[in-house]
Formats: sequence, C-alpha cells, structure tokens
Amino acid sequence: MNLELFLAQRRPSWQQLEKLLDQTKNNIQALSSQDLAQMGRLYRSVTSDLALAQRDFPNQRVTHYLNQLVSRAHAQIYREEPLRRQALQQFYDREFPLLYRALLPYTILCFAVFLIGAMIAFWFTWRDPAAIYVFVGRGIEGLVQRVESGELWTNIPPSERSVASSTILTNNIRVMFLTFAGGITGGVLTLWVILSNGIQLGAIFGLLQAHGMSAGLGEFIVAHGFIELSVIFLAGGCGLYMGDAILRPGLLTRRDALIQRSRQSVLLILGCVPLLILAGLIEGFISPSGLPWSFKLAVGLVTGGLLHAYWLRWGRSNTQSTGASSLS
Repeated sequence: MNLELFLAQRRPSWQQLEKLLDQTKNNIQALSSQDLAQMGRLYRSVTSDLALAQRDFPNQRVTHYLNQLVSRAHAQIYREEPLRRQALQQFYDREFPLLYRALLPYTILCFAVFLIGAMIAFWFTWRDPAAIYVFVGRGIEGLVQRVESGELWTNIPPSERSVASSTILTNNIRVMFLTFAGGITGGVLTLWVILSNGIQLGAIFGLLQAHGMSAGLGEFIVAHGFIELSVIFLAGGCGLYMGDAILRPGLLTRRDALIQRSRQSVLLILGCVPLLILAGLIEGFISPSGLPWSFKLAVGLVTGGLLHAYWLRWGRSNTQSTGASSLS
C-alpha cells in the first residue's frame, strides 16, 4: 500500500480516537455510552492499522505513532477499575456498620473475656502487688520498680510524642492483626490474645491502685481507650467469627466457610485502620499532654460515643436484612 494513501484514508480515525482519549482525562467513565462504543470501534480499527503499518511501513514515523496511540487506548480501555470515591463512601456509609452489627455477638464475647480477665488480675494484684509477676511475668520488674518509686511511665516528653505516636500506632495495628489472624486456630489464639491483654491491663491497674497511682493511668488511657479497645474487640470478634466457620461450617465445607468469612472480616479490619490511626494520634499527643483530665475524658466519650452510634445505628434501611443475611 502507498504510504500517502494510507495516511489520507486512515488519519481521520486516528484523530477521532485521540480526541476521545483526550476527553477521558484518565477517567474513561467521563465518556458517554455512545462515545465509549465509538472508542471501542476506533480502537479495533487503529489496532488493525498498526498491524498493517508494521508489515508495510516498519521504519516509518507513522508506525511509531500508531504504536503509541494503541498503547494509550489499551491502557484506558483495559486498565483495572480504580477504587473510586463512591465505592469508598458506600463502604463506610452502609457496609461497614452492617458488618459490625452482624458480628456483634462475637465482639461482645471478646469484650466479656477481656473484662473478666482484667477484673480478676486487678483484684489479686491490688490485694498483693507481687501477684503481678504471676499475671505478667518477670519482664515487668523494671516498671514495678518505677511505680514503687512513685513514678508513672506514661509522661511522654513533647519532643518524643511524634515518635511515640508512630510506635503506638504500629503496636496497635500489630495487636489488631494478631487478634484477627487467631481465627485460623479456631479462635483459640484470638481468645488468648484478648484474655492476656485484659489480664495485663488489669494487673497494671491493680499495681497502681495498690500504690495510689491508678488515677494517673486512667487519665492517660481515657482519651484514646474507647476507640482503641473497641477496635481490638472488633478484631477479636472477626477472629472468633472465622474460628466459628472452622468449628461450625454449616452446609459449606470448612475451607469454603473460612474463605467466605475471611473476606467479610478483612473488610472490617481494613475499615478499622483509620480508627487506629486516630487512636494513635490521640494517644501520642493528647493523652500524655498537660490538658485537664476533664478534657481528655470528653475526648474519649465523644469519640467513643460517635463511633458506637455510627456502628450501631448508621446504615439501617430496608437493605440491612439483605446485608446481614449474606453473612450467615
């Protein structure tokens, strides 16, 4: 084929495709349905032109141009759909609270296990401070010595608070994922992590109560504790939910039941990451600050109250039963 004739006949199609690609602005959904259909036809046509050019005009500039044009169109047409703002909004507006309510019995069980362990450890350590070594181990001896000398370890210097916030956030995420991953053990590891964390916190509070210092730790925890502990209990609920699939798979195989519940649990865990970031920021900057305890309490009550109001009330509609039934 003659190059000049090829250019004269085919160039209008190339220009039309270029124009449509410019209109997308890297978002193919900006085009109308008619334009999308036209883009598909032009893409197939230009692909054929490229094959012809590679055969008849391999060293011409037009072949390089067509190769770039086809690559650009291919990237727009066949790229994976990005996580759109609407999808993220839909998740937090409906799916997240619905999933939370569906797993609420498992979350409540984790809270109960944590509370029972904390109360037992608190009582025995308060009555006999040496009992903390039974509950926590000898690794806490340095902390005990600081408490016995009247020093509370929660006073983070302002210059170190950004580093502390990052460290706290990392630890919170680690505990959350460990609690969640315990589901693959039938929930045994999940319960152990929840129970051990409750025992440790209760024993430390008991030690401080015995030395008249528990109010200081309470003031430190109250601002961030509502969100942080709520997320940990939810992660534990996800772990028990997965573990229940192993123990009671119902009509599904254990493998299929576990896969199904794991997908739902992962959505909840990922949805909690922003909450842990918020809790880490509060714990790193507000909790150790010199702000009045009443302000810290207000922060904890407001953030915790809003979070649970969102989890328990948000997204209630006619579709709630549909969303919940998908979890059974």
